[in-house]
Amino acid sequence: MDDAPNSEHFTLSPIGHMVSDYPDKFGIPRQPGLAPAANAKLVLTAPYNDPLAVRGLEDFSHLWLSFIFHQSPQRWSPLVRPPRLGGNKKVGVFASRSTHRPNRLGLSLVRLVGIDTQQGVVLALQGCDLVSGTPVVDIKPYLPWAESQPDAQAGFAPQTPSLLAVSFHPAALDTLTQRSDSATLHALIEQVLSQDPRPAYKQKELASDRLYGVRLRDVDVKFRQRQQGEATTLEVMAIEPYDER
Repeated sequence: MDDAPNSEHFTLSPIGHMVSDYPDKFGIPRQPGLAPAANAKLVLTAPYNDPLAVRGLEDFSHLWLSFIFHQSPQRWSPLVRPPRLGGNKKVGVFASRSTHRPNRLGLSLVRLVGIDTQQGVVLALQGCDLVSGTPVVDIKPYLPWAESQPDAQAGFAPQTPSLLAVSFHPAALDTLTQRSDSATLHALIEQVLSQDPRPAYKQKELASDRLYGVRLRDVDVKFRQRQQGEATTLEVMAIEPYDER
């Protein structure tokens, strides 16, 4: 008798959505925890916003979030080009963390810093790498004794990516000093830009006057590349109000 493939389908219902420092997916760190200054809230929706559902969660410092890459196309490919490999070399989709997956499912490890159950349930998080509006389908507490494997092999990404130097034009610093969140926004900008959010092929340019923009919180951060020999610095030129038009 032939073993017929399981044709059963599953339907996932979001339990909530993210409200984060990332209004746009461009510039979001490619892994969680790389920008610890990034704040976020997970707002649970009915009927999953019952405070009983999170009883005991306050005893855990970190959470696994299962979510949907809702801004990625539904099509997928067996081969993808990871940015870590310069955007040129292809690997199998299941050997990557690409957003272009068959079911568009993602997994993110975040720090839990607070739980508000005054009106429903809202989880305060740090180190998030999810764009605002991301549908979350499950929450699980992180268990370091079971899930931390220091001797594990990490394939083509064995180490934390190298960081670029980030500088601020005086005009950008002046804008920062006028904000009540100047310290945390400064840290967030530095943490995001140091990982070089530009497309992989642009990162290889040794000289370019192109102005880039990345949206963080309620501002549009304008930056450009500065080159001194082979040393690359990303300089923040302006911090402007985010225009939703």
